[in-house]
Amino acid sequence: MATTLPGVPLAARLETAVPRPVGYFAVKALWLENGALELATIATPEAESGEALIKVLKAGICGTDAALIAGMYQFSGIPGHEFVGRVASGPKALMGQRVVGEINVACGECELCFSGLRKHCSHRTALGIRGRNGAFAEFLTLPLKNLHRVPARISDDAAVFTEPLAAALDVLEHVDLKATDRVLLVGDGKLAQLVCRVLALEGVSVDVVGRHRGKLERLEGASRIFRAKPSPTRVYDVAVECSGNPAGLSTALDGLRPRGTLVMKSTSPTAPTIDAARLAVDELRLVGSRCGPFQLALELLAAGRVNPEPLIDARYALDESMEGIERSRQTGVLKVLLDIGD
Repeated sequence: MATTLPGVPLAARLETAVPRPVGYFAVKALWLENGALELATIATPEAESGEALIKVLKAGICGTDAALIAGMYQFSGIPGHEFVGRVASGPKALMGQRVVGEINVACGECELCFSGLRKHCSHRTALGIRGRNGAFAEFLTLPLKNLHRVPARISDDAAVFTEPLAAALDVLEHVDLKATDRVLLVGDGKLAQLVCRVLALEGVSVDVVGRHRGKLERLEGASRIFRAKPSPTRVYDVAVECSGNPAGLSTALDGLRPRGTLVMKSTSPTAPTIDAARLAVDELRLVGSRCGPFQLALELLAAGRVNPEPLIDARYALDESMEGIERSRQTGVLKVLLDIGD
């Protein structure tokens, strides 16, 4: 049942003693506060200078959202960062245009921003993750510099995957793959599915370790599949850890040859243990990977080189979002979408 949340700032409440501004109207949003998640009615967000107001069309539920809801990260507000929307208020050239948005909002003034590391900005907010309301709502706001137009030939369903596909592409930013390289991918979930498809475009040999038969079957033809640890060990040039499980890290390390590279794509609520001696003796390289290039992701989607739509397992309206989140947690389920607007 929709409610007006006491945790929403006074200016954003429906029940307020101050006059409502011109253009004020109520919108629905999924609100997370103190571990409690509920469908709320709030005021339309107001775009600040240099921002656009975006009507959300579709949003995707991902593992980070589940982690936020479970309390793995401290966050209060509207979750959700995978979305496609239409500009409702902003520059004339963007009005009515479909857009996706990079999730990290940088200050543009700190040392990291000046050095080109805007996604690591010391003062950044992150859409639906850190200090900024997200996409599980009828409207959101983002800076214009974060927005990318969606080409007409990309469907709304495919456009929702722009952010996770960009994250998958970031693996290639950290590893200079050669056609002769052998790659081990640990994990079979939503992100692993996209990483595997990205690696397949590079023409490398990819072996996948996963625990879910149905998810692994969706990768057949793009990789070799293992339901247990691959054998032999210590033969892979690159291992990409996407399982979100501490045991996955051990599997990835066991597979690497000396001077191999381990790419960390996932986090875990349980701190993993690493054999530091192994890293030193085998001269292994450990790199982290997070957000990636939106423009390249859109180009791949537009060209049909990556088709993420088969990963969609269910859809729910915003009014049914609680059910959608529960469905996304079920074993074997990949992407669940929230159909929010039109």
